[in-house]
Amino acid sequence: QVQLVESGGGLVQAGGSLTLFCAPSRSIAVINGMAWYRQISGKEREWVASVVSGGATNYADSVKGRFTIWRDNARDRLTLRMDNLKPEDTGVYYCQGVYRGRDYWGQGTQVTVSS
Repeated sequence: QVQLVESGGGLVQAGGSLTLFCAPSRSIAVINGMAWYRQISGKEREWVASVVSGGATNYADSVKGRFTIWRDNARDRLTLRMDNLKPEDTGVYYCQGVYRGRDYWGQGTQVTVSS
């Protein structure tokens, strides 16, 4: 098993930046694909960005050019840098990782962007 713990959420004004972190209970090196998802009030959870163990990344169109995901192997954590935040980015952000073929999820961290 692996536990994922998110941190870094908070309140920011539109146009501002936040950085989210996800700390796994095992070395990030043994976790394959990792991703960030978010759930906006009243909507289904949606994929935001992902990174594979080799470092290749993908982004949802809604965040492309504003968000950056990377695996910080030195600090053993997944990071999501969010720039030029918009009110529609408000939601609970979840870290997801695949370990031994099974999906694991964190508890989520709230991001609120005020207009």
